[in-house]
Amino acid sequence: MDPQRLRALLEAAVAGRATVEETMRALSELPFRDLEFAHVDTHRHLRTGFPEVVLGEGKTPEQIVAILNALAQGGATVFATRVSAAAAQAIVPAVPRSRYLPVPRAVVVGEVPAPDRGRGVIAVVSAGTSDVPVAEEAALTAELAGNRVERIYDVGVAGLHRLIAHRETIAAAEIIIVAAGMEGALPSVVGGLFARPVIAVPTSVGYGASFGGLAALLGMLNSCVAGVAVVNIDNGFGAGRLAAMLNRDRNGERTPTP
Repeated sequence: MDPQRLRALLEAAVAGRATVEETMRALSELPFRDLEFAHVDTHRHLRTGFPEVVLGEGKTPEQIVAILNALAQGGATVFATRVSAAAAQAIVPAVPRSRYLPVPRAVVVGEVPAPDRGRGVIAVVSAGTSDVPVAEEAALTAELAGNRVERIYDVGVAGLHRLIAHRETIAAAEIIIVAAGMEGALPSVVGGLFARPVIAVPTSVGYGASFGGLAALLGMLNSCVAGVAVVNIDNGFGAGRLAAMLNRDRNGERTPTP
């Protein structure tokens, strides 16, 4: 349940448009909704300012459908990550107002909110085209949290002139997310060139000695550049969510901490 819907329920009760019983029934599933195979956290939006996000990996299409439909009842835009195209064919027809985005492999339910909740732009940068699916997961997450996002893809260290060509856009951003595989050098370069916090996302892109992204992860963790924070391998969602929280407009409405 999002804060706006909760406020509407309480105002309706105070104004006499809804009975106490009706309001209690609407609030009865506020902490979570029990689906037997999942306890859907319908309270997360009120606690953290962002609804629960469904990890599609390891779940059946039927489970994803049930969870998304339960979350969507709260009124906020919700989504599932790591959803295969085959699974999406079964999910989208069963979830109203949903659509599948094949590059980030996400099912989104509802409209993208207006980009008015952040102080500035979040720049999402990828080293290579192969890193774009992870970068897109980060960009989508930030956009669904109400942020403006600039995408700058395929500007890795093998051709740094490509990065420099976008220096004005990157310098104007509030926060920079950098997704890179192989040796994972790009976040250090970006952090050394621009006076902005960098969220580094190691990807599993690379040859044998990259060890599925471990080489990039270690390279980013060992960066000599100040202001670079690192999330887990392929964790575009985590990077996008962290960037959105750091970019939150302090003059806007804030979710109270319980």
